[in-house]
Amino acid sequence: MKNKWESAFSSLSQITVSSNDNNEPVTIQSVPEDIKCIGIGTDAAVFQSVDEPLYAYKLYARDKVSKLKVEEEIYKRLGNSNFFSWCYDSYDNLLVLQYEEGLTLFDCLLQGIHIPKQVVNDVEEAREYVREKGLNPRDIHLKNILLQNGRAKIIDVSEYVQPGDDFRWNHLKRAYEEYYHLVDEKCVPFWVVETVRKWYNQSKKTTSFEEFMKVVLKLTTFTKH
Repeated sequence: MKNKWESAFSSLSQITVSSNDNNEPVTIQSVPEDIKCIGIGTDAAVFQSVDEPLYAYKLYARDKVSKLKVEEEIYKRLGNSNFFSWCYDSYDNLLVLQYEEGLTLFDCLLQGIHIPKQVVNDVEEAREYVREKGLNPRDIHLKNILLQNGRAKIIDVSEYVQPGDDFRWNHLKRAYEEYYHLVDEKCVPFWVVETVRKWYNQSKKTTSFEEFMKVVLKLTTFTKH
């Protein structure tokens, strides 16, 4: 018997997802009218079907499909958790996930929507849950966390088998605790958030958190108004 989510495959097959150098987001082309893009990462893009809105389809760039089975296995190990989505199945170059409502924390900053402390607490609890499953909670950042009814939902688990601490969440948590009050409920311009993202990716191995934040605060003088 055909699964409901498979009805979107014909439209999804028309989409081209291409990876880019320097860890930049993928490029997408030829998206049909009955499909909308709801997220773009460095390995894949996520789509939703107008006809089957309960599912999220993570479509990988062709040179990144080796990561698909790894991510599927991570979801199996995480099991049923309030902190993460659910993976229904995998195919050639896509994962079928449960669609999760809510804005990313990245979008919350852009729109001036308050991010409650409970979100930070939830991510901390989720990270401990991941470790209990024998995995490593990496690559947790503004675009991978949804604000969902005042709570956190983490939507990308693809790096949880990689070793080491990338310090992304540690730095975000500290920035929230020490500086978030400066921008809370203010609409931060896209160019500012995107510039900070790029600076961070370029300098995180050579610049301390303190020095990085000094530069960011100079950039965001608008927050003092």
